[in-house]
Amino acid sequence: MTGTNPGISPAESGVATGMDPATRSSAPGGLVKSVVALDRVVIRLAGDSGDGMQLTGGRFTSETATFGNDLSTLPNFPAEIRAPTGTLPGVSSFQLHFADHDIMTPGDAPDVLVVMNPAALKANLVDLPGGGLLIADSDEFTPRNLAKVGYASNPLEDGSLDKWQLVSVPLTSMTTDALADSGLGKKEAERSKNMFTLGLLSWMYHRPTEGTIRFLERQFRRKPQIAAANIAAFRAGFNYGETTEAFAVSYEVKPAPMAPGKYRHISGNQALAYGIVAAGQRSGLPVFLGAYPITPASDILHELSKHKSFGVRTFQAEDEIAGIGAALGASFGGALGVTTTSGPGVALKAETIGLAVMTELPLLIVDVQRGGPSTGLPTKTEQSDLLQALFGRNGEAPVPVIAPRSPGDCFDATLEATRIALTYRTPVILLSDGYLANGAEPWSIPAVDELPDLRVEFATAPNGSAEDGTEGQFLPYLRDPETLARPWAVPGTAGLQHRIGGLEKADKTGNISYDPANHDFMTRTRQAKIDGIAASIPPTEVDDPDGDASVAVIGWGSTYGPIGAACRRIRASGRSVAQVHLRHLNPLPADLGEILARYDRVVCPEMNLGQLALLLRAKYLVDVHSHTQVRGLPFRAAELAAVLQDVIDSTTPTAAPLEAAPNGAVL
Repeated sequence: MTGTNPGISPAESGVATGMDPATRSSAPGGLVKSVVALDRVVIRLAGDSGDGMQLTGGRFTSETATFGNDLSTLPNFPAEIRAPTGTLPGVSSFQLHFADHDIMTPGDAPDVLVVMNPAALKANLVDLPGGGLLIADSDEFTPRNLAKVGYASNPLEDGSLDKWQLVSVPLTSMTTDALADSGLGKKEAERSKNMFTLGLLSWMYHRPTEGTIRFLERQFRRKPQIAAANIAAFRAGFNYGETTEAFAVSYEVKPAPMAPGKYRHISGNQALAYGIVAAGQRSGLPVFLGAYPITPASDILHELSKHKSFGVRTFQAEDEIAGIGAALGASFGGALGVTTTSGPGVALKAETIGLAVMTELPLLIVDVQRGGPSTGLPTKTEQSDLLQALFGRNGEAPVPVIAPRSPGDCFDATLEATRIALTYRTPVILLSDGYLANGAEPWSIPAVDELPDLRVEFATAPNGSAEDGTEGQFLPYLRDPETLARPWAVPGTAGLQHRIGGLEKADKTGNISYDPANHDFMTRTRQAKIDGIAASIPPTEVDDPDGDASVAVIGWGSTYGPIGAACRRIRASGRSVAQVHLRHLNPLPADLGEILARYDRVVCPEMNLGQLALLLRAKYLVDVHSHTQVRGLPFRAAELAAVLQDVIDSTTPTAAPLEAAPNGAVL
């Protein structure tokens, strides 16, 4: 390997150029190691699903967060628990983008690609730009493994990789050599090669090591021999980087400036689970989760099961219908009822969501979207459940819909969804997705007293009046004049007996009613209650720095990062573009129509076939330019920037061509 900047060109990644490499250390034997300063880097680890790429990436992410870099991650793994070894469908990868400044995406393409076998190389090489650094485990490039993925010759030796900076490292054999005295068998020792790789990368990028050692000691505390072996492999990888001539350079990415506070790195599912715990604490209600395990939502169930001390009760139901039925029953009993699922589960829960609409009880339904239809792509991301969330029930059954925009924002979006559910006595659907659920970013831990007050008042006495002859009676559908919410009466409260169920209710009394006029009135009232939520939504934020943009790009959910990064690219080229990102999808913000009318063109990127665009066209009669993809992966910022450039060019024909801007400056 030659040069001091493997695979990372200043034009592409914002390397701090014009700097003399600083001498880091003089390794044994007089080998001088130098340091190159970077402002950002994107690393992708790829191997078999059993090679521990997610664990390795997660540990590297944890140490990067500890160091203080801003970061964003993209785990990508097969649906099978144990996919076929050495095959393309079995490849698992983990991408991490970290920087000394604010970033919004896990990066369009890796600067450094680490592959554990030929399948990982073949599946990921297309994404590595020319000149990028490619580290390969040469031990795994055997004739058998090469044949599995159609390589006629060894690419590490036949010159086909000359356009990249290739470093062949016998990771497997070096790991087994390092563990020769561990007492482990060859196969067991080989399983630690991911820790050898983690040690090497920790050396290359000056990552802290103490946290990983503590993690391994804790993770394998009941298997001390395994813990010792993994730690030995980790240290061997670090020492290899320090002493080998294959890597003459290491790299520094300084901490990113952040507002004062206490931070941790967090995934979307973790943040959502913590949001549910916080909602229980701030409302004073016990939390009940009724859930059936489903990818990619299961981690929420796993996390919440750890927090019994916060009044959280988790119930792993026998199926999706039982899960939401139990959660709705808990809400009827005065708890904060929650159910978690993905798109196929929402389909099964539809009837009970309609029951929650009819009974007007608070309920939080979390849909962590994935590729569909049917079983679809269980481990890949998509945004295709929006129309299902809005209309996927029989009858007029309006439900508020909320969407977080980043992993950390899943916490705040959960609190907002809970506020609406409790205030308006309604089920609320929270639309996350696989990208947010599994991705991670730094998260500023909020002070508890800064969180919204979600306390509720239960009905405790009859609410009838002498004026209409109902004095001394409890009227379960006598509504709050401001929110149109009905009273919430805990079963067993003396004097507050009332009917519950899916049959239409009479206004005020809640008696079963087949009266046509009453049904029309109650249907319109339920809709008006949901429409009225818009009055409690803050004004829509419009990111239009110069205030002169003629094109606006609007999005929802996890497209926030790629759209924001694309807008930065456009602005860095000297053009103007506005960004609007929606959290509230039903009801839409009251000011949205007026905002969209300001712009000559509106672009709507979505990971579906144009569902929000359809709604915006219908509601506001705006000619929305829909840009869609359903690849199971998030948008790339460069692709979106090109789309926006074309729209801007068609709107302002005299605009100058878009110039390339350093990724580090705009992502």
